[in-house]
Amino acid sequence: MNAIAPASSASAVSGLRTQTLLIAVCAGLALYGSGAQDKMIWLHYCFKPLTTLLIFGIAWGSRPAISGRYRAAVMLGILFSLAGDIFLMLPASVMAGGFLFGLGSFLCAHLCFLRAFTGDSRLFGKPLIFLAVGLLGAANLFILWPGLSSALRMPVLAYVICLLTMSAQAITRYRYLQTPASRLAAAGGLLFMLSDTLLAYNRFHAPLPFSALFILGSYYPALWCIANSVKARQAAP
Repeated sequence: MNAIAPASSASAVSGLRTQTLLIAVCAGLALYGSGAQDKMIWLHYCFKPLTTLLIFGIAWGSRPAISGRYRAAVMLGILFSLAGDIFLMLPASVMAGGFLFGLGSFLCAHLCFLRAFTGDSRLFGKPLIFLAVGLLGAANLFILWPGLSSALRMPVLAYVICLLTMSAQAITRYRYLQTPASRLAAAGGLLFMLSDTLLAYNRFHAPLPFSALFILGSYYPALWCIANSVKARQAAP
C-alpha cells in the first residue's frame, strides 16, 4: 500500500498540471479573441466559458474533498460564474440588460463561495480583517460612484458588499485553519476582488490599458485557486 500511495499522488499531480496547462491555453485564446477583429471574436465567445468549465472540472474531480458541503458550494459558485461569463460577454444587441444578469450571477457565485468558507470557520470571526477589506472597498466605491448610473448604484452596492464579505471571510478562514487549502481559497478571494475592481474601474471610471489581460489574468487564477481548495491535502505518511 505504501508503494501505491506515492504513485497515485504523483498521478494526481501530473493530471492537475495537465488540466492547468489546458486552462492556461484556453484562457490565452479567450484573451486573444477579446482583442481580435470581428472575424476572430468567436475565440472569445468559445474559450471564455470553456476555461471556466475546465476549472469547474478541477473542483468536480477533487478527491478526497474537504467536505461534501464545501465541494458542492464551490462547484455551484463556479457554475454561477460561468453564467456570469456568458451574460457579460454578450453584446447589448444580442441581450439587453446582460450586465445586470451577469452581476446577479456573480453575486450568487460569491454567496456560494461564502457558504463554503463558513462551513468550518465562524463568519465575521476576525473583525479587523472585515474592517480593512470594507474600508478598501468603500474607498474604491467612493471613486467609482459618480460613474454609476442611478439604475446601477443599488445593484452594484449589493454586489460589492457580497464580494467584500466573501473575500474577507476567505482570509479569516485561512487565519483560523492555516492549511494549504484554506490559503488557496484566501488567494482566490483576493484575486476575485482584484479582478472585479479592475473591471469596475475600466467600465465606470476610465479605460485601463490592456484591461482584458489584467481582468482575466486575475479572474481565472481566482477561480483556479478556489477550485483547488476543494481537495483535502492528506498528511504525508
